[in-house]
Amino acid sequence: MEDYPRTEAELEKRFSSEEACRAYLFELRWPDGFVCPQCECRKAWTMKRDLFVCAKCRRQVSVTAGTIFQDSRLPLVMWFRAMWHVTSQKSGASALGLQRVLGLGSYQTAWSWLHKLRRAMVRPDRELLTGKVDVDETYVGGEKPGKRGRGAVGKALVVVAAQQDGDHIGRIRLVHVPDASGASLGDAIMQTIAPGSSVQTDDWKGYNGIEELGYRRKIVHHSPEVGENLLPNCHLVASLLKRWILGTHQGAVSAKHLSYYLDEFTFRFNRRTSQSRGKLFFRLVQQAVHMTPKPLSCITGPQPVGGG
Repeated sequence: MEDYPRTEAELEKRFSSEEACRAYLFELRWPDGFVCPQCECRKAWTMKRDLFVCAKCRRQVSVTAGTIFQDSRLPLVMWFRAMWHVTSQKSGASALGLQRVLGLGSYQTAWSWLHKLRRAMVRPDRELLTGKVDVDETYVGGEKPGKRGRGAVGKALVVVAAQQDGDHIGRIRLVHVPDASGASLGDAIMQTIAPGSSVQTDDWKGYNGIEELGYRRKIVHHSPEVGENLLPNCHLVASLLKRWILGTHQGAVSAKHLSYYLDEFTFRFNRRTSQSRGKLFFRLVQQAVHMTPKPLSCITGPQPVGGG
């Protein structure tokens, strides 16, 4: 049963203490009862400091150990507020905005929290796209134009895969690739689309080998009926992505972290019709508690300056 607060007021009332937050994480992490991460024993006793001791291997485990909350010095109450803020912003959240909402003294803390939460927005075992899928590429960032096959200076290339849902766009996937070669495009398609699906592309040579990978390719050519916009679903997603990066992050998205911003945009786009902010919060907490720890050293090189 999906259990989540419906409003911010309900969130504040329900998760006003560390005990309430830990109990919620316990239910999401171990819905059928405690399971030792080392020996999978289901029996344990509790100790002070919110630790569980496995009855078999004697390992001490906390509900936050092995999750993105591990080793956090700030209370879970603040994490819950952060997750509500991130999922309640229709256009996305910036590090500066999160810093202000939570009253954090450090911009770096807000920035690192957002990146940890972005990593939790994508399940490692998420389903591949199926059926009829449109695929195209787009450049994001930078100001200098460039040729498609050679790349564009200062820009990053993103593969857009948009599943057809009648006359509408269904689920999407976005992949940052190094170039528009057959190897890069083929890898991106295998990461996002189930074999046997119908993949619709333009006539770019980089897609020539996808049939050998197990896909049925349909090429859309220029014609009076089609016009220049060969793949309108992909073009719409690309346009919304660029607008989102520019509007929410002032265009300040580095290539190093681009994949995680793409994950956030995908999370939001695929749930764009949801009428419940609480359910989005639930999904993020649910995935965060099953996400392995991401220390700051794994996230950062040089720290960004600006909109986050």
